[in-house]
Amino acid sequence: MKKEKITFWTTTIIIFIMEGLIPAFTSQTELAKQGISHLQYPVYFGNALVVFKVLGALALIIPQAPKLVKEWAYAGFSFVLLFASISHFSVDGLGFQGILPLIFFGILLISYRLYHKLNL
Repeated sequence: MKKEKITFWTTTIIIFIMEGLIPAFTSQTELAKQGISHLQYPVYFGNALVVFKVLGALALIIPQAPKLVKEWAYAGFSFVLLFASISHFSVDGLGFQGILPLIFFGILLISYRLYHKLNL
């Protein structure tokens, strides 16, 4: 059980950092704006995405957050990561930029599975 808790918190913190903290601190940089434009999304989409990513990351990391909110956060991150991969594959072709979101999707799935295992 201790190993599962450590793995759960490790994977959840990775998602929190990659999908919550980093977007919150870098969303208004020129590089981030170019990335959104490169994928042919409007700038306002990037801003809305960051708001929801930060809220979702907080929902995952705060133990007292309601279970339904956590479920929505996991679902939201699943969609974001899968569509990020599809977007990169569509615009850039097969490459690391399209594979990276799938790696984080795998980490998210581990966190989700352990969340349910530890909270039943």
